[in-house]
Amino acid sequence: MKTTYVPHPADTSGVILPDELLELTELIAANVHDVWAQGRISEGWRFGEVKDPSQKTTPLLVPYSELPETEKQYDRSTALETLKQIVSMGYRIEKI
Repeated sequence: MKTTYVPHPADTSGVILPDELLELTELIAANVHDVWAQGRISEGWRFGEVKDPSQKTTPLLVPYSELPETEKQYDRSTALETLKQIVSMGYRIEKI
């Protein structure tokens, strides 16, 4: 019997990041996209005007700066939540 997946992400709503960590969000978001793109390319995907899994084409195989804002926001959210999770677990992130 198939069960229904119910995600339970960590509650990071109370985590306030200092400005210097907020500045990291965009840099990490761009890297998240690059890692994703590298993975797709290694799987044989290429740029195409429309997403077509059978042809392995996607319009998202472009530099982060050229992504639509909605796609950038997805990567930013991933980066921001990762930083907040790290801080909520008691770790400090310091630039050295």
